[in-house]
Amino acid sequence: MHPKLFEIPFVHLTVPAYGLMMVVGFLLAVWVIRRLSREITPDPQFITNAALYSLIAGVVGARLFFVVHYFYKFKHDLLSVFAIWRGGVELLGGVLLAIAVIFFYLWYHKLPVRRYLDILAIGLMMALIFGRIGCFLNGCCFGKPTNLPWAVRFPYHHPILTHSPAYHSQAHPNLDRNRYHPQLELPADFFGYLGTDGQWYPDLKPYDQLTPEQKQMVDKGPYRCLPVHPTQLYSSAAGVLLALILYLFWRRGQKARYSAKPGKFLTKPGCTFALMFIIYGIARFFLEFVRDDNPFEFDSITISQNISIGMIVMGAVLMATFGAMKPDKITPPAPK
Repeated sequence: MHPKLFEIPFVHLTVPAYGLMMVVGFLLAVWVIRRLSREITPDPQFITNAALYSLIAGVVGARLFFVVHYFYKFKHDLLSVFAIWRGGVELLGGVLLAIAVIFFYLWYHKLPVRRYLDILAIGLMMALIFGRIGCFLNGCCFGKPTNLPWAVRFPYHHPILTHSPAYHSQAHPNLDRNRYHPQLELPADFFGYLGTDGQWYPDLKPYDQLTPEQKQMVDKGPYRCLPVHPTQLYSSAAGVLLALILYLFWRRGQKARYSAKPGKFLTKPGCTFALMFIIYGIARFFLEFVRDDNPFEFDSITISQNISIGMIVMGAVLMATFGAMKPDKITPPAPK
């Protein structure tokens, strides 16, 4: 876990892992989208502009989704909503708001919306690959304890959040996940400390307040974090697979467009975008079963699983709708 990758000399600014991975994913997605969209626009600036708007919308949406989901953490300090550098984003919220902003941008500029959305779907999955690597380095979106050989352990300490989310979760009961006992039983002297504000907190002690013996026990001894599923890397690997599936599906549509059978089944513009909702919804629904961070909400499943069901249904509706529509005309505005 490396939430802070390195420090910039002289200015003493740290580069957060999650932010850097988001930027890398964004740049890769822009590069892919620009290359695949060369035949539907003579001006790549439209793609760059749309990408910049989507990046802003993605950050806002990811933070907003987290704040709404965990509002109890912010209701006593509303200004902390803007302290995004402390962590606390949910990628799914960013993706949904970014899609909405891009759709409006394409519609406003009278661009071939469905063709752009097809290419956007591939770019979004490429961005997901690096976004989830950022989650892994940050320690969020962690999985359930497991004894699989590729399981990972997160440390006790987190440079930004005091404790790593996985360790903090294991050391406490979690009634929101129907867990009434901690997964990791710690002695009572690991809890309770005097904060810098002079108040007493019954939570886990910060790492620097542990005794040398306690530090040894949480680092290498019996109270290490339990090994967990690297669900962030599962999601990143799923992003690779989904991007490949969407690209091959999109290429099939492109070939059908120039063949003698342009009306081939599920090759109309927009079908690749619709497929993204279906396959990502399925992947996210099942990945939630091995994650251990999101609370159970509706129907004893997480809010992400409920959203995934909605995405699958939406994708099926869009697939049927786009399949019945005529292909949109490629008439992008002339470059300035």
